[in-house]
Order: sequence, then structure tokens, then C-alpha cells
Amino acid sequence: MDKKSFLASGHLPTLFSAFLYFDVSFMVWVLFGPVTPFIAEQLHLSATQKGLLTAIPLLGGSFFRPIMGLLADRIGGRRAGLTGLTLTLIPLVLGWRYATELWQFYLIGFLLGIAGASFAVALPLAGRWYSSEHQGLAMGIAGAGNSGTLIATFFAPRLAQHFGWHSVFGLALIPISMALAAFFVMARNSPAASAPKPWAQYARVLRQADTWRLCFLYSITFGGFVGLSSFLSVFFHDQYHLSKVQAGDYATVVILSGSFLRPVGGWIADKIGGYRLLLILFAGVSISLMAISSLPPVAVVVPVLFLGMGMLGMGNGAVFQIAPQRFPADIELTTGIVGAAGGLGGFFLPSAIGALKDAFGSYGYGVFAFAMLVIAGAFLLLEFGVRWARSWNPSALSRTMVFSYRGPRALAAQERPLGGEFQPAED
Repeated sequence: MDKKSFLASGHLPTLFSAFLYFDVSFMVWVLFGPVTPFIAEQLHLSATQKGLLTAIPLLGGSFFRPIMGLLADRIGGRRAGLTGLTLTLIPLVLGWRYATELWQFYLIGFLLGIAGASFAVALPLAGRWYSSEHQGLAMGIAGAGNSGTLIATFFAPRLAQHFGWHSVFGLALIPISMALAAFFVMARNSPAASAPKPWAQYARVLRQADTWRLCFLYSITFGGFVGLSSFLSVFFHDQYHLSKVQAGDYATVVILSGSFLRPVGGWIADKIGGYRLLLILFAGVSISLMAISSLPPVAVVVPVLFLGMGMLGMGNGAVFQIAPQRFPADIELTTGIVGAAGGLGGFFLPSAIGALKDAFGSYGYGVFAFAMLVIAGAFLLLEFGVRWARSWNPSALSRTMVFSYRGPRALAAQERPLGGEFQPAED
């Protein structure tokens, strides 16, 4: 890729503000993960309750993402982002001043999902500024805001230890307010943004089988990344008896790869196709998880998790290289739907790991179950590829899969316009 052509083709202030918005929002979204060991000690929580507590914000993100996607489509990404950042202040104030019982934490965690919904605004806001050959990298850079997890896992345990975990929520108000000001100044809607879509178009996208295929793939890649990110502090603290700060540090090291390799995944997907990259990554992730499920010493777990999380992060970039090729006219809506599926996958993962720990006495069972899901996902991806090769627009197919199927359905698809949205043949 020509670096100069990428820099000249979009709007860097908007790209940076989208990254910043997503970064601090992601930090807040996963805040329960590193502070859960402190809360669990005070409330005497079981493994299932710990898993649910770290997972509830992910469920909230899954709920609010389609709403934020609709809002971005109706009022524009800039105004939707400003709204999301403002509403994120509410659960932080509640956690700082009022939370004392478990049900209150569940409520606050669900409202923190508003921060997780930033995904449905930040990525299309940035991606709209860039042409299709650069969208994988642009959306990967904006999506690298999941590095906010690193801020949470590194600083939150230290702040909780020195000032109390209530104060962590209050201190988080500072970066959210700063990001709100920066977003107000720098973010701009792309002139290429489409007009608000009729409600029938939303229903049409939801009826597409490819929408749900992308949801499934993203529930594995992003759901795996964010679910593990939220739970790793608890995992290291409980399984390897590390201090709360040490557990947060180990989680930070592991999450580092997934956060910063996401744009690399988008860039590689632009080069070789998101489909091909996903097949490679699913194989690698499943091997890593199988190794971790035996619960080897922490000196082995950390580097293997580092590799596995890096591949999940790259997988996130690969899925969102595919999505705008398939739905070029519905990026905001598709991002919201697919992102919601990712959050839902993230909710189930720590919940299941915690429940299986209570049921069978080991975290290894939950990790092994996730490895089996990834393997199943790889086989389903092969089946998806056969369907896509027969029905997709050849232009999108060549960018996504780096080969073109020349069967009769593909030849019929070739006669369709290449510049806009297309309808694949029915499955």
C-alpha cells in the first residue's frame, strides 16, 4: 500500500478523534474487569458472579450498539459520538458515588455498555472518509482504540489499591471529558455519508444471511478478545494467585498484542483478503487456546495468550475489511449489528468460563470449550466462502477473498453495478 495515498485520501483529524473516542470508551467499558477482584473480595463473590460482573458491560454494549448505529445514521457520526460520550458520564458518576450492592453493579455495568457502543459510531465515522482499498487500514486504526483496555488493566488496579475502587470510576471521568472536548473540535462527518435510510432498508439488511454470518465471525474474534480482556485479571488472580496489581499487569501484557495488531490485521486483509486471513487466524487461535486449556505455568500461559490475543485482534480487523465490501452503502447499520454480536459473544465467554469453573473446579474447561467453538467457526467459514464465491459481486469478492469464482451465479452478479450496494443470490 502506498502510505502517501492513504494519508492523502481521508481526514486525519477525524480518524484520530474516532480512535480517541473509541480508546477512552473502551477503557471505561472494560473497567469492571480489573476492579472485580477488589469488589469480589468485599462482596465475597463466587466464580460465576465474578464472570457475570465482568460480562454485564459487554451485554450492555451489545444492546446499545444497534441503537448508536441507528443514531449515527440519523443524526450523523459526529453528533452521535458527542451524545455517547456525554451519556457515558452517567454510570461513572453512579459507580463513584452510589454503588454498594451487587445489583447496583449490574445496573452500572449495563449502562457502561453505552461506552462499548462507541464502536458503532467511531469505525464508520472514520471509514466513510476512505476509499474501499484503504478502509481495512482506516477502520483498523480507529478500531485500535480497543487499546483502552490496556489503560484500564494497568492503571485501575493501582488506583483502586491506593484510593479505593470507588475512586476509579470518579477518576475515569477525566479522560472521558477530555475526549469529549477533542471530539467536538476535530471530528467531522464525511461528505460521502449517505442520507438517512428508510426503515425498510434496516429490515432488508437484517434479512440478509451474510449479516448473520458476519455477526457469527465477529462474535468469535471480538467476543473472544473483549471477553478474555475483561476476565483475565480475575483469571490470573484466582488461578495463579497473583496480587491484584500483578494480575492487572499480566493482563495488560497479554492484551497489548490484540490491541495493536488490529490495524495490522486490517492492513493484511487489504492485501490478501479478509476471508483468507480469517482462516489462518482461526487455526492459530484454536491451537493457542488448546494449549492454555491445560493450565500450564504462568510463564507459559502469558506468551501463548499474547499470541492468541494478537490473532483475535487481527481477526477483528479482518472481519471489518469484509463488512464494508459486502455492505458498502450500509456501513453504519452493519457496524452496529455486527458489533452487537461481538459484544454478545464477549458476554457469554466470561460468563461461561466462570460458571464452568464453579461446576467443574477448573478454568481450563471454559477455555477448552472456546477452542472448540473457534474450530467450528473455521469449518463454517469454509462453507461461507463457497456461498460467497458463487453469489457476491466480483469486485467485492476480489477484494475480500483474492480470487473470483467464475460459475453462472458469479457471472450473473458481474452484470450488476460495481459501485454501490448489491444483492447476492439467495442462499
